[in-house]
Amino acid sequence: MDRSSLRIAIIGAGPSGLATGHELLAKGFSNFTIFEKAPKPGGTWHLHTYPGLACDVWAHSYTFSYAPNPSWTANFAEQPEIETYLQRCATEFGLDPHIRADTRIVRVHFEEVRAEWSLEDDSGERFLFDVVISAMGNQHTALFPSVPGMESFEGPSWHGTQWNHDVKLEGQRVVIVGSAASAVQIVPEVAKVAGQLTVLQRTPNWIMPRGRKFYSETKRKLFRLVPPYLRMIQRGQRFLMGMVHDAATLGHKRMEDFEKRGLSYLEKVLPEGELRDALTPDTRFGCKRGLVSDDFYPALLRDNVELIASGLAEVTPTGIVTSDGRRLEADVIIYCTGYRILDFDRFEVRGRDGLDLTEAMGDSPQAHKGIARPGFPNYFFAVGPNGLVLNVPYFITVERNVESIVRLLEQKQEKGARTLEVKESLHQDYNAWMDSQFELYSWGDSSCTSYYRTDAGRAPFLFPGNFKTYAQFHDEGGIHEFDLA
Repeated sequence: MDRSSLRIAIIGAGPSGLATGHELLAKGFSNFTIFEKAPKPGGTWHLHTYPGLACDVWAHSYTFSYAPNPSWTANFAEQPEIETYLQRCATEFGLDPHIRADTRIVRVHFEEVRAEWSLEDDSGERFLFDVVISAMGNQHTALFPSVPGMESFEGPSWHGTQWNHDVKLEGQRVVIVGSAASAVQIVPEVAKVAGQLTVLQRTPNWIMPRGRKFYSETKRKLFRLVPPYLRMIQRGQRFLMGMVHDAATLGHKRMEDFEKRGLSYLEKVLPEGELRDALTPDTRFGCKRGLVSDDFYPALLRDNVELIASGLAEVTPTGIVTSDGRRLEADVIIYCTGYRILDFDRFEVRGRDGLDLTEAMGDSPQAHKGIARPGFPNYFFAVGPNGLVLNVPYFITVERNVESIVRLLEQKQEKGARTLEVKESLHQDYNAWMDSQFELYSWGDSSCTSYYRTDAGRAPFLFPGNFKTYAQFHDEGGIHEFDLA
C-alpha cells in the first residue's frame, strides 16, 4: 500500500511533533498535517516567556541528534535561543508546509465503520485521518493551588508559565508561591526589581550549581567548522546526563555523591542558620526533579527577599495567608506551582466503542512502551506514560519513540491493514513489569511524594530503567504486538 496515501494527523508542533514529522518524511510518508494551537511551532519554548526561562540540561545535549546547533551562545540555553532553534528546524526539516498553526483540536473520535479518525477544532471544522499521533507536551497545563480566596485578590496575579509582561514589578510587593523548577529561574530576576519579594516554599529541593558559561565567537566558529569537536562536546554533555539516572537509583553510590555535592553547594553559598536549614532537602535525590541554579540561593540573601518555609493557605483581597498563619500584604502574586502532568483531558479522545481516553487513563496512566494503548486503534503517543528515560536527553527518547511509531506504520502499509491496536495482554504484561521496577528509584519509591507519582501511588512519568533497556524493548517490538484489522 502506498505510504503517501496514509493520512496522518500530528497534534502539537513542539519538539516531539517536529521529530515525528521529520521521521515521517524520512520514511516516505508525506500526507500528514501537524496541528498547532499557537501561531508558531516550538511548543513550550514558544508559549512560555517568563524571565530567566532556560533549559536546565546542557545545551548541546538538548538538540535533535540529526540537527546539532553550533550557535548556542552558552552551555545552558535560554528560551529565545531554543525557540529560534526549533523554528529553524521546522523549516530545515521541510515541515512548514505541513504545519497548520492557530488550530486548537478539541475532539478526536474514532469512526469504526470507516476505520478513520475524525478531528474537530475549536471553530467546528472537521478533519478526517487514518492515524493520529499525539505530540502534546506532558508538562503543559498550569497547575494552581486549591485554596480559598484566589479570585478575591485585587491586584494582578498569574501563573509563572503565563507571564503577564504588561505588569511592571519595579518597587512592588511580590509574593511567589513555590520554589521549584520555574521559581529558581524567576526568583533571581524578580528580586532585582521588586521592592519586596516573598517566596513561599512547602518543601526544599535539591539544587546543584549550574555553572553557566558563555561560548566565545571563536569557540562557536570552531563548533561550526569542526563537527567532530562539536560531537565530542555533545557526547560529554550526554555522559553527564547519564549520571542523573544513577543518582536517582536507590542504593547507588552516585546518589550519595550527588547529595554530598548538593549539600556542599548549599553550605558554601548560605551561612549557617534558619535559611540554610529551611533549604536543606529532606528527601533523597531524584524524588523530586533535581534543579540547577547559580543565582537562586544568592537571590534569597538579598535584603529585599524573604523565604518563608510554608505553603499557601488562603488568598485575601490584599495579600495572602500562609499555612502557618502569617498574613502578608502583596501587590502581585505569581504562582510557580507546576503543571498538571499527563493531562489527557486537554482534548476529548474517544476510541473503539466510544472509550474515553481520559477515563481509560484514570489516575494511573499506562501505555505500551510509551506509545500506544489498547482501545485506541491507529492512535499513538509521541511521549506517552513512562515514555521518557532519565539518563538521556529528551530528544533522544522522543526520536526513539517516533521511530517505533513510523516503523509500525510502515509494517501496517506493507500488510495492507486498516488498523493497528496494541494487544491487551502485552500491554498488561509490560506495565506489570514496570510496576515491579519503580521502587528501585527515588522518584518511584512509595516514600516519595512528588509530581512523578500520582495520588494512586503510580509513577507514570519516567521509564524505570536506562535507555539501553528502553531501546531494547523498542527494538524487540513491532507489528506482532498489535491486533490487525
